[in-house]
Amino acid sequence: MEYGKILERARSRKKQIKQLLEKLSKLNSKQVDEYFHLEHERAFQEIDCLKCANCCKTTGPLFTQKDIERIARHLKVKPGEFIDQYLRIDEENDYILKSTPCIFLGEANYCSIYSIRPKACYDFPHTNRKNMKEISSLTYNNAMVCPAVSKILENIDNQLK
Repeated sequence: MEYGKILERARSRKKQIKQLLEKLSKLNSKQVDEYFHLEHERAFQEIDCLKCANCCKTTGPLFTQKDIERIARHLKVKPGEFIDQYLRIDEENDYILKSTPCIFLGEANYCSIYSIRPKACYDFPHTNRKNMKEISSLTYNNAMVCPAVSKILENIDNQLK
């Protein structure tokens, strides 16, 4: 499967994706979650994150205070040192990486801190959570970065036609 082509298709269908998310916003929350959860399972039977890692290459996660403390402990540095070396504060006052690709992305797209990765990485792409309607703008943004999200939305769209 060509992940780049899936993302190209999503980028060329931005308007349709927005319309789909708008249509989903009018449905029952439980029903929307069912669509997403079913298609999440299907998408990840086909898509291998290690062959893509576009999320790690192009975007950075938010780091909570717990993430910072856990990762700093693992790296044997003080939380302040970890922040100074790797993070910056964004316009919403959240800690994010100073640069992309992610400093922890290693060879063959493996994460060097996978077992203690930030919660945002653990939860990504957020398509198997409850109350998907609440994160439609995040889902839209993730569809431009993650081929799995693009595929999930495409499949839901086909079901609703």
